[in-house]
Amino acid sequence: MVGSTGSVVLAASVIGVASRRFFGSNEPDDYFSWDDLPEPDLQVDVTTTREWDALTEAFEDVRGLHLRALMALDGRREAMTCEVGDLYLDFTRHRATPVLLDALVAVAERAGVAERRDAMFSGEHINSTEDRAVGHVALRCPESARFSIDDDDVVPEVHRVLAAMADLTERVHSGDWVGATGEPIRTIINVGIGGSDLGPEMAYRALRRYRRDGIECRFVSNVDPAGIAAAIDGADPATTLVVVVSKTFTTDETLTNAHTLKEWIRAGVAPPAGGDDGTNGDDPIGEDEAVDDDNDGPDDEAWVAQHFVAVSTNAEAVAAFGIDVDNMFRFWDWVGGRYSVWSAVGLSLMLAVGEDHFRQMLAGGHEVDEHFRTQPLRQNAPVLTGLLRVLYRDLYGFPTHAVLPYAADLGRFPAYLQQLDMESNGKRVRLDGSPATLRTGAIVWGQPGTNGQHAFYQLLHQGTSIVPVDLIAFSESADDSGDHQRKLLANALAQGRALAEGRSEDEAIEAGVPEAQVAHRTFPGNRPSTTILAGELTPGVLGQLIALYEHSVFTQGAIWGINSFDQWGVELGKELAADVLEQLESDEAQDAPEGAARWVLDHPHD
Repeated sequence: MVGSTGSVVLAASVIGVASRRFFGSNEPDDYFSWDDLPEPDLQVDVTTTREWDALTEAFEDVRGLHLRALMALDGRREAMTCEVGDLYLDFTRHRATPVLLDALVAVAERAGVAERRDAMFSGEHINSTEDRAVGHVALRCPESARFSIDDDDVVPEVHRVLAAMADLTERVHSGDWVGATGEPIRTIINVGIGGSDLGPEMAYRALRRYRRDGIECRFVSNVDPAGIAAAIDGADPATTLVVVVSKTFTTDETLTNAHTLKEWIRAGVAPPAGGDDGTNGDDPIGEDEAVDDDNDGPDDEAWVAQHFVAVSTNAEAVAAFGIDVDNMFRFWDWVGGRYSVWSAVGLSLMLAVGEDHFRQMLAGGHEVDEHFRTQPLRQNAPVLTGLLRVLYRDLYGFPTHAVLPYAADLGRFPAYLQQLDMESNGKRVRLDGSPATLRTGAIVWGQPGTNGQHAFYQLLHQGTSIVPVDLIAFSESADDSGDHQRKLLANALAQGRALAEGRSEDEAIEAGVPEAQVAHRTFPGNRPSTTILAGELTPGVLGQLIALYEHSVFTQGAIWGINSFDQWGVELGKELAADVLEQLESDEAQDAPEGAARWVLDHPHD
């Protein structure tokens, strides 16, 4: 049956402590010990089912076969390719067969992937540890749709926020919104961290061709002073609008950067002493507006609202900062940060590319949502990508996964997916608190080709570690007036072939490789890859790509029986940082810890 979290609850059979080993390993887990975990009533997992037994049998039939042999099998292309929206996915270069894919789908059915998916689309609280719905798909619903969370249709509110974002965007683009000195806005600085930074920055870079002339976006997340210095370098405070993104408006890194920017803009828009400001003594901020005597600058209420807007839920804290609450854009606790680029968190992106292009991105995401929601698992692109990830993580035992976009504009896409994937599925316990019995989230990494080909592809082709990869490429580019794009596409397609087929010793000799180099210039091949193709990187295609990976992550988490929508692992370090900061700022040397913190105290900053 389906429980309150939307997960499937199976018969009450338990796994004893002695069986706490990951599937496929004869040794206890070698990364950490389970000894510190409690002993709750353990829920049955897929590794105890007949479907998993059938999967392992199908796997044993395939695991010793080389991709050259697999790719020669009849009917492979028809059975192992998939399309969704503008995306074409080629799974033929995977160490799997249609029979093995069928067995993976059977495991997904037994694990309740479809039921958990339906629970998410029904607004159930599948984020059980925080007792929250998971509603990011509602953010890209059309206005005519309905999406209920706690018996409330949230779509109208989503579209009210989108309309407010569009209104601000139009005012900035038209020059109607001006700074304290009356000049139009030319620079947007997005202040946020995690999903409040990675998503908007990734999409801003990806949609370079769609940016509005005269508007530049900059992003600052890290509390590192170099980050804020880079964000303001060459910018004019008088023409800068800061978007502060913080759900609670209490995030330390975000508020530290926001206050620094507040002082920077204050200094930039304050008239010099004596009124020598080019306005014949007229205060451009307003004759009747007060001046903050402590800072020799304009009063906060007179100018902050012209240079700052907020994306938050804490109106009181936003107002205390000096931001007009009418310029506070709401988002909701049923949207996790790493899933929030579709919401007001993407305000800086809309300011950069305009409402129409932002909505095209939403529409692309929704198209994949509908595919994921309605298609059978065996024809479901996000499900198949997720199942192949489970295959490599848990049966082949490959610990990492590389995302290699052959598009410079997707330069931040791998970093974005790192958070999406690793923060979602880097979990060691299942929904019921019992230890995971399968290895969960892989390490995700990558960078664009062809730069990567001259860096780490050496390891991909000839190293002792096998890394499954995603090759993302486009057949066209509006930037290309020659043959650049065809060469780039040729490299992407050639890499998939080279990884799969390799080159034998005989082929190396036939190619004229000197005898002394033959061993060094043979390639084992048998390296799996997914090729994802589209015509061009448009806002809609970007939305499709993001949603494809979101639902792939969902599928993996559902198989593993974990909560992909909390992130407790990020908390401990932040909590300890507050204690360490207090120690570093204390005059009581005896309270300071040893080691690195002791060194900092012994080498004070001048």
